[in-house]
Amino acid sequence: MPYLRASDLPTQSAGERFRALLARPGILPLPGTHNGLASQQAKAAGFNACYLSGAAMTASMGLPDLGIITVDEVCFFIKQVTRASGLPVLVDGDTGYGEALNVMHMVRAFEDSGAAAVHLEDQILPKKCGHLNDKKLATPQDMAAKISAAAHARRHLYIIARTDAAASEGMDGAVARAKLYMEAGADAIFPEALNTEEMFREFAARMPGVPLLANMTEFGRTPFYTKDQFEAFGYKMLIWPVTSLRVAALAQEKLYQSIMKDGGAQNCVDQMLTRKDLYATIDYEGFEALDATIVKTIVPEVISR
Repeated sequence: MPYLRASDLPTQSAGERFRALLARPGILPLPGTHNGLASQQAKAAGFNACYLSGAAMTASMGLPDLGIITVDEVCFFIKQVTRASGLPVLVDGDTGYGEALNVMHMVRAFEDSGAAAVHLEDQILPKKCGHLNDKKLATPQDMAAKISAAAHARRHLYIIARTDAAASEGMDGAVARAKLYMEAGADAIFPEALNTEEMFREFAARMPGVPLLANMTEFGRTPFYTKDQFEAFGYKMLIWPVTSLRVAALAQEKLYQSIMKDGGAQNCVDQMLTRKDLYATIDYEGFEALDATIVKTIVPEVISR
């Protein structure tokens, strides 16, 4: 049912609902949903929360993931995903869009847009995908200041501190940063670009009791592991950040090539979501019925002359 009536809205904040999911046994799977339709499809598949990747958002805009997009642009994505699905959404906050005051502004803007959680990373601009080379890091103290600012600004937002230090500072550096970020007010830690089972297990063993997020991105440094494997490694959350966009983008590429080659899309119909199935996904009938129950058509009386 569409989230238009006040009675349909959750009574808890998005952050509270996210924390409740984390309080359940097991790992919380967070599929990347690069737009509202994707979030509805993830919900229909049985997921209870989802993820908004900076890389997916920028790619959908035809831009590289280099910290180019703004807080307001990200808020547009947050609003459509939360409005479409009602799921608690974890949002990629990149480097916080500046320093401490900018981070505070980001937190309030994300909360007002419906976000449940955010992760902040300890790179400096221009930032890179965590699985690329030559990333430049902020000092641990500067990153801790951003985490502290986020914690002071939030009302309910769940704050995850991401560290990209393993590649340049080793496990000792990454763990030391993670502990400092927790002291600064983070709720959880995201160790990025770990590349062996041993690294994942060691990090978890050295951060006992801390909720950890793992990133299962394709074409990166991390081998393919399943949800159950990450849970066994000691992780509480798992994201597949750009997967939905990559699948959709390849399908679109093939479609446009087919139209150019065949003069139409007639040979791609079996690869399309039917009108019926699309309408069911976006709850076309629910919106239409809701409109009919609220705005009843009144036929004007004929005025005799």
